[in-house]
Amino acid sequence: MAKKDLLQQYEQLRSDFTAKKWASIYFLTGTEVFYIDEVCRLIEEGVLSEDEKAFNLTVVYGRETQTSAVVAAAKRYPMMAERQVVIVKEAQDLSDLDGLMPYLQQPTPTTVLVFCFKYKKPDGRSAFAKAIKEKSVYVEFEQMYDNKLPGWIQAYTKGKGYKIGEIATRLLADNIGNDLSGIANALGKLFILVPPGSEITTKLIEDNIGFSKEFSVFELQNALGERDVFKSMRIAQHFANHQKENPFPVTIGSLNTYFTRILYYHYLPDKSKNNVASALGIHPFFVDDLQKAARHYSASKVLNIVAMLREYDMRSKGVGTTGNIGWGELTREMIFKILH
Repeated sequence: MAKKDLLQQYEQLRSDFTAKKWASIYFLTGTEVFYIDEVCRLIEEGVLSEDEKAFNLTVVYGRETQTSAVVAAAKRYPMMAERQVVIVKEAQDLSDLDGLMPYLQQPTPTTVLVFCFKYKKPDGRSAFAKAIKEKSVYVEFEQMYDNKLPGWIQAYTKGKGYKIGEIATRLLADNIGNDLSGIANALGKLFILVPPGSEITTKLIEDNIGFSKEFSVFELQNALGERDVFKSMRIAQHFANHQKENPFPVTIGSLNTYFTRILYYHYLPDKSKNNVASALGIHPFFVDDLQKAARHYSASKVLNIVAMLREYDMRSKGVGTTGNIGWGELTREMIFKILH
């Protein structure tokens, strides 16, 4: 399948499934397991009716089965149905992928065989990888970059028949990160609370998901960008008191991205809103905040901050320290040094 973004890949497959276009073999791989599970679910629910599943759905796990058993199951013919489905979950744990080669050359036309090969891809140099790419619908779902996440959240929400604003989007993105399964689960909880067509608001998120816009990484970035010492230190103290909900690695990763963007902004020759948004991979909505931050932090200051963030990242991992320094203390100290 040609290289497309995650949603395009998924929508193309979903369109084929809606039209009842089924391939004999699907090989779903990559680091973004949310879409691997979603496509597998669509196949399982789309090929067979509930009555047909009793005799025509086989689900095995790579660590618990042999390739010979997978082939034997795939070669069976359906019972009182047009097709059967064989799903190999955790296929990356199969011990003998080469044992599938004969079946790849001559698959059973009434079988839909699905491999869920998660967290990595097969060795591209191997004969199996070359054969599976040629003989199957081979789809790689790569983990989404952080700068694509807000757009994905909005598209996913719209696809489910709801709306979500920029701030609510950022609240989810900053607190959950690029864990699409986690975001989908959070949104799923919210969808059942409001009627279709409703907006997923920050209040709805705060009341039902368990984190607050007031004490989010997004608000910390805004406070630092405005060089608001009181607000920044207040959020830092909250993070220090609630370390489980605000792990230091997540905080420092978000701040590194934020200040790196400010640094890039300083060196952009064209600082128009659309060009900044395009060059930095952010929504135009956030460009004004970035421009304000750049006025508070010179390029040389930002360089020092980025270097300091790397130092604190190493310290949080025990490098260059002479004792146990907790994440809370590191957070407060780091934010103070950014501001001064």
